[in-house]
Amino acid sequence: MTDHVYKTVEVVGSSSEGITQAITNAIAKASQSLRHMGWFEVEQVRGMIDEGKVGHYQVTLKIGFRLED
Repeated sequence: MTDHVYKTVEVVGSSSEGITQAITNAIAKASQSLRHMGWFEVEQVRGMIDEGKVGHYQVTLKIGFRLED
């Protein structure tokens, strides 16, 4: 088994549909420029209130990926 080195980046996903969609949006966008992504960790959840209701969600993620050999 080869030893690997990993790196993390922080991204923020957003959605008016919900937290899960905000996470999905962030990972989908990050996957366009990062390879070998292996995990994510939710760091923070925020939202915007619009007329007494949740109007938008923002989720800050750390995404871990393996550096190429």
